[in-house]
Amino acid sequence: MESFRKVIKGWLGKVLLILFLTPLALVGIEGYFSGGSKDTATTVNGTDISKKEVEQLTSSLKEQYLAYANGDETLLNQNFINNKALDTLISRQLLLQQADKLGISLSDQQLVHMIQQQPSFQQNGQFSEALFSNYLKSIGMTNRDFIENLRKDHALKMLSSTFMDYALVSKMDIKQIADLQTEQRTLQLASIKLDDYKRGIKVTDAEVAAYYKKHSSMFKQVTSVDVDYVVLSPANVKGTSTEVSDAEIQQAYNEFVQKEQQAAQPTVKHILITVDGRTEAEAKKLVEEVAAKIKAGTSFADAATQYSEDPASKAKGGEIAVYQKGVFGDAFDQTVASLKAGQVSAPVKTDYGYHLIETASTAIQVPSLETEKARLAEEILKTKNANVFSDTINRINDMVVSSDALDVISQEVKDAKIQSVSGLTLSFIHPVLSDANVKVKLFNDDVKNGERNVSSNIQLANGDVIWVKVRNYHPAGVQTLAEAKAKVTAKLIEQKAVEVAKAKIQNTLNEFKSKPAASVNKTGLNFVAAGTFTRADGMLKREIQRAAFSLVAPKEGFWSVTTANLPNELVVVAVTNVNKTTSSALTDDQLAELSKLYQQLRGQQEFDDYTRYLKEQAKIK
Repeated sequence: MESFRKVIKGWLGKVLLILFLTPLALVGIEGYFSGGSKDTATTVNGTDISKKEVEQLTSSLKEQYLAYANGDETLLNQNFINNKALDTLISRQLLLQQADKLGISLSDQQLVHMIQQQPSFQQNGQFSEALFSNYLKSIGMTNRDFIENLRKDHALKMLSSTFMDYALVSKMDIKQIADLQTEQRTLQLASIKLDDYKRGIKVTDAEVAAYYKKHSSMFKQVTSVDVDYVVLSPANVKGTSTEVSDAEIQQAYNEFVQKEQQAAQPTVKHILITVDGRTEAEAKKLVEEVAAKIKAGTSFADAATQYSEDPASKAKGGEIAVYQKGVFGDAFDQTVASLKAGQVSAPVKTDYGYHLIETASTAIQVPSLETEKARLAEEILKTKNANVFSDTINRINDMVVSSDALDVISQEVKDAKIQSVSGLTLSFIHPVLSDANVKVKLFNDDVKNGERNVSSNIQLANGDVIWVKVRNYHPAGVQTLAEAKAKVTAKLIEQKAVEVAKAKIQNTLNEFKSKPAASVNKTGLNFVAAGTFTRADGMLKREIQRAAFSLVAPKEGFWSVTTANLPNELVVVAVTNVNKTTSSALTDDQLAELSKLYQQLRGQQEFDDYTRYLKEQAKIK
């Protein structure tokens, strides 16, 4: 894979990455080019899936999930990722076997034609065996292996497209979906606060115990900790500096100039003579003849234009657009490093053929001292104060660790305060405790097994430092009745308050069923016009939206009414009007887009069902 990445960065161009990335959706690029292993993870109808393949796909999936978790590995469920990788490879193998049974495949001739048509393998509009051969070398594959991998990939695509592109969708289906999504409901809402109803309600221990027993699954809890912590920032620490001397700025500027000069990359030119279509002896002889012509007076640029077989650089006098180490191998890089500006190397052999190399120093424009003075002064101050902060942290950390106490920090630093959080979970978002390095200290086996010592200092992403101490560790499981009692009591009080409130307005709710809204006695209910909404608006609270769209459309002059429970609030939801004609306003383009989306969802569902069917019929060990 490393050689593949180097070629992508180098002279074959990044177009290859686009060309071969899309077909790898089911297995990931690492698994696609792996040679497999005899170390079997599972077998699918007698075909092995190696542990190496599973490990490679697991690694690829992990990187994807880490991107969603902002790099926080503590949020990942590794067992889920492992199982997902294995399940994906099993599905892929079953689909390949089914494609083979159905005769879904491209011939060698068709695949070769596809390869020959790729612009990345063409030179002057014609297929180049040299480019294709060099590409195969870079990814460590034979021509036959490459064709077989493409054959499998296109068999998968053809099988999946049968479901994804041809799922049946009727006009009636689309009309029903359009009607549901565009239907407009006009609402009136009345809010009843439950505080007054809760005051006289009592809950017995027997009621709490009965509710807990019946709903014990509601009291499952994830792992959590109760934490004390102290955060220090550079602003809390005394002794920071505000002055920088001229001598310090001059020294910093000298170091800056030296780094700029060292970082300057040389301009690299080369002439490539490949062994394609000639023996190695013939290639060596030709490169030596070119070297002799350069020595006799032919310019390197003219020789490159005439003889070089690197199409990316020959038209530029052999100049490599962006020289990067590793593209042509160690021998090439070592020669570049050893050449003086303007010196032409002896022939250098690499996997690509023979090279003549010339380098030139890159002229650099170093900014003046006056231009850089303000920036350098700021950096010097930043470094000085960082050193003061670091020394202070080290000194305090020794005291914290030796005393196993957080209060020594507040004694040493006036503004430092001990703060506490109870019930912190891995997924809880906290300004400092959600830092991945902190969570490693809070949720590890030592803490689980009883360690309650103060941690050593932990560097936060913003430069601050934190010390943490776990007071209590709550393992995952079901809360005991004692732990859940307060929550159950509050829940029962809420339920009873809702029942009392509903009973008080029940006569009014019943009137809405038989009387026009204008004649209903609405005493005690203050209805407010909420507006007109569709199912897709997302502007209503979920409980209210669910209630509103569960009601039947009201008759003219009537309201359809129900209730929705919110925390400490009972909401009376009234639908006053339903407009079902809005789907007729959709344009043909909108309907076509809706049809396409529904077809894709339907096709994906059918494809998933088909894959599950294959698994049910397969012998997987």
